[in-house]
Amino acid sequence: MTSKEKIDENYIHQLISANVKRFRMLLNISQMNLASSTGLTHNFIHDIENCKKGVSTKTLAKLSNALDVEPYQFFLPEGQANSETLVYVRDFNDSLQKVVNDLTQHYLTGNKKNK
Repeated sequence: MTSKEKIDENYIHQLISANVKRFRMLLNISQMNLASSTGLTHNFIHDIENCKKGVSTKTLAKLSNALDVEPYQFFLPEGQANSETLVYVRDFNDSLQKVVNDLTQHYLTGNKKNK
């Protein structure tokens, strides 16, 4: 979609549908497994992926948790949310979290020694 094209409800449904399916397939899980992990029905997952049903913010949160993605990622066009990018982002996030945990432990342990 170009910046001159109008973004409408149908376009947003298509983005969400395509991304739900893509993220599910990246994790190599079935619609049934996704339904089970979200508390949604298999038919509802099928309808979301086939652009027959929209999603509420509550459903989007459930899908985000089950697919281990941030909610905004459901709104990214395919070229902006490829699997390689997600791998790098997750790796960076994991590395950053480890550094934060290490520093926290270091300073908590260090502060105890100085008291």
